[in-house]
Amino acid sequence: MTVRITRRRAITVLAAAAGLPLLMKANAAQARLVRWEGTTLGAPSTIQLFSTDEAQARAALAAAQAELARLEAIFSIYRADSALSALNRDGKLDNAPAEFVELAAHAKSLAAISDGAFDPTIQPVWQLYFSHFTAANPDAAGPSRKDLDAALALVDWKGIEIDPAGRRVALARPGMALTLNARAQGYITDKVAEVLRAHGFTQMLVDMGEPRAMEAKPDGSAWRIGIANPADNSKAVTSVDVINKCVSTSGGYGTIFDEAGKFTHIIDPRTGKTAPADLGVTVIADNATIADGLATALILAPEAKRAHILRAGGAEKAFFVTPEGVVATVTA
Repeated sequence: MTVRITRRRAITVLAAAAGLPLLMKANAAQARLVRWEGTTLGAPSTIQLFSTDEAQARAALAAAQAELARLEAIFSIYRADSALSALNRDGKLDNAPAEFVELAAHAKSLAAISDGAFDPTIQPVWQLYFSHFTAANPDAAGPSRKDLDAALALVDWKGIEIDPAGRRVALARPGMALTLNARAQGYITDKVAEVLRAHGFTQMLVDMGEPRAMEAKPDGSAWRIGIANPADNSKAVTSVDVINKCVSTSGGYGTIFDEAGKFTHIIDPRTGKTAPADLGVTVIADNATIADGLATALILAPEAKRAHILRAGGAEKAFFVTPEGVVATVTA
């Protein structure tokens, strides 16, 4: 098996180090930093929030974990009992959860904005690459052109049929399959943040794969988030200070299918080719749902269309990072 997974959304959070105890010592305002660590759709996740009441914080975190589990049961592509798996298996999903209908509509909208650079029906091609490189003695050149063309024939975002009133989602042709991975982690981040806010918390950093900063820290400072270097995503090439913003990063290095690093998990739905492993894109937006999808769309978009996609998608800024540490900024 040659598939190498690091982290689909590789961002270095400079606000705190890993391995902190649940409660840290009080700061001058007597607020304590509470930290939770877990996983979301297979990716490392954290919640950091400031609280003066340990019991309230623990209750809020329990509610956040329950919301996370509920949403994973809807969006996980790896769970046979998820709503997403049911759609891909049956080609239709009646009485779909409202969240599923909402996110599928978001994904279809981004596909239109990006002229198909982002396409949530890319799953058959992703599955082809995965099956190819996890087979015994896979051809280092990748899947055959014949197999790739057959999988690409099933990719068509316009074939996602959504009836919001009837809560129905369907796929136009047999064999089509949907993945919402390039938006679900951001969406879950937003939903978990809403749960924590409902429990009275505002000063927090919620990262269910996409870090979203809510309000400033008690001392008035922003949350500092590092932008990873594709050549070594354990290191940051620069950082951004954010308040009430989300920062989402996409890079081919998150999952590499082959030992040579030629094939990655970010696949161009128009050609079947994969994005290079040594390029990263970071998007800053008001919420994680927007930032998550745009990070994937922009890494595949032509340079001339980047600003338009960023603006139409509702974000404000994007950073393109090369393995040499060069950072190019695009603004909406």
